[in-house]
Amino acid sequence: MILIGNQRGGGRDLALHLLKEENDHVRVHELRGFIADDLEGAFKEAYAISRGTRCKQFLFSLSLNPPKHADVPTEDFESAIERVEQKLGLTGQPRAIVFHEKEGRRHAHAVWSRIKAEEMKAVQMSYSGEKLLDVSRELHREHGWKMPRGLVERSERDPRNFTLEEWQHAKRNGVDPRDIKTHIQDAWAMSDSKAAFIHALEERGYRLARGDKRGYVAIDYRGEVYSVSKYASVKTKEVRERLGDPSDLSSVDYAKAAWGSDLLRKAQDWQRELDQRREAERKAFAVKRAELVTRQRAERAAQDTALKARQIAEARERQERFRPGLKGLWDRLRGEHGRIKQQNLREAAAAGMRDKAERDKLVFDHLKQRRDIVKSHAQERERYKAESKELTTDREAFAAAAQEHKPAPKHAPERPKSSRAPPSAPARAPDTLREEFSQQVAPKSEPTERDQRREAFKARRREDVRERGRDKGPSIER
Repeated sequence: MILIGNQRGGGRDLALHLLKEENDHVRVHELRGFIADDLEGAFKEAYAISRGTRCKQFLFSLSLNPPKHADVPTEDFESAIERVEQKLGLTGQPRAIVFHEKEGRRHAHAVWSRIKAEEMKAVQMSYSGEKLLDVSRELHREHGWKMPRGLVERSERDPRNFTLEEWQHAKRNGVDPRDIKTHIQDAWAMSDSKAAFIHALEERGYRLARGDKRGYVAIDYRGEVYSVSKYASVKTKEVRERLGDPSDLSSVDYAKAAWGSDLLRKAQDWQRELDQRREAERKAFAVKRAELVTRQRAERAAQDTALKARQIAEARERQERFRPGLKGLWDRLRGEHGRIKQQNLREAAAAGMRDKAERDKLVFDHLKQRRDIVKSHAQERERYKAESKELTTDREAFAAAAQEHKPAPKHAPERPKSSRAPPSAPARAPDTLREEFSQQVAPKSEPTERDQRREAFKARRREDVRERGRDKGPSIER
């Protein structure tokens, strides 16, 4: 029996969820510790008492789901609920039990008020998930039910935690749209905040994202998008009131890319799992082949020993037909010796054919045994190739999804060019400009001897030009 429980508020929403008419049959089996005689009134009463405390998640909701084809009597449901109540420390707390029947299956819901009215304190619910798992395992062992893997590790319902076998099973069976709706509705019913809803969806293999119209959507591992309000059967206004503004969530494309990246890494793990299984099968085949060869060699050696012993015995028997001494000589004279000799030759040839046929029969039996294990090994090898090819296709699809929906990188915006003109520089003499230019272009290395001679020559030339200018003197005015 699978037990799923969580703390929550929202008593009215929970009551409406438990009384949904989409079930074939709904029966309120018990209301204990409440003044109200209806489910919604009982939860309102629990809410009113909780207002005297700071506890917001004043209810603890538990669903009890027996195996698919098990007919579980009401007493067993009540016994399981009592056991959970003691395990979680809810003994004596107000409680409601509701039975649902749908599509030939029966399950139950139990809801407790966490508030101790005498002390006005809430019951502490530490490690409730682990405690429920313990009780669920005990119930499976006591009733002889097959324990599902998801009971050992709840997160295995998330495809990122599937084993290779579980992933192949999920692909073969597909997903029933009714299951999708049930998953989203259950996640909605058992959560009273955005964080709780995100966690509940992820446990069921969905991601919460921001839709194109700024609404809430759930995305599964295949990249399919489901409207939360539609599949949870609630109004958009109720979704916004409980979950708030979706602007802080990732977009649909980003969520799809995240799914692709996560499943790409998981597909690589599946490939390693497949390779390890293939290697284990190869080693097992080698061991089986060695054992078969050893056994066949022993059988053939035993047959050779038996045939050789029989050949010796038959040869001795044929040889004893020849009489010794005078009787043997008499047999030669009357031709009896020749007749016995021909008989012995015929019998020896027949015995040789018989022995060969027995050897062939054993060889054929051994070949058949070898072909059987080779055929099994070949089937495993072909299955490995097919699964490996399928995983390669999955990896390519996941990589394409991750790349296709990968958000574009954010580039740094270019700095706008200033429209202001640079301030005008003061006019400078050509010689000054020439010197500045020469300083910028000239290399920074130390001047060589040749450069020094050149500079000295230029200095003398400039001095000569100035001297000739002074020799001419000032011009005479007329």
